[in-house]
Amino acid sequence: MVSSMPTLSGAQLTTTLAQIKARHGGAPWHERVIITDEFTLTVICQPARHPNDRHYHIRDECWFVAEGEISCTFEGGTVVHARAGDFVFAPKHTFHLIQPAGDGPSIRVAVSVTGEPHRHERPPAASA
Repeated sequence: MVSSMPTLSGAQLTTTLAQIKARHGGAPWHERVIITDEFTLTVICQPARHPNDRHYHIRDECWFVAEGEISCTFEGGTVVHARAGDFVFAPKHTFHLIQPAGDGPSIRVAVSVTGEPHRHERPPAASA
């Protein structure tokens, strides 16, 4: 279930991860919990061996691993392995690929700039 409306707003100020998980079946799923003019907070559940798409953003992004483990491969070859309780930072303009690690699903909380899409190709460099 993915709704275009955020879970939290002026009418509902709190929720729990358990409540969010109860609204969904098995992975994969995601839920936008907060959407403001400045940032979006999304809970993302991915099954084991189910990577997302390799992409970058023109704004910084970060994640908190709530359950399971993830492996993040960043442009340039840096690989970060993060477990439940870890934070990961993805600098702007840096391609990254996130994959669940281990045998079970992973759940992470992503914080990104509202309206910032996944970008799959860079525009050609401007000539001087």
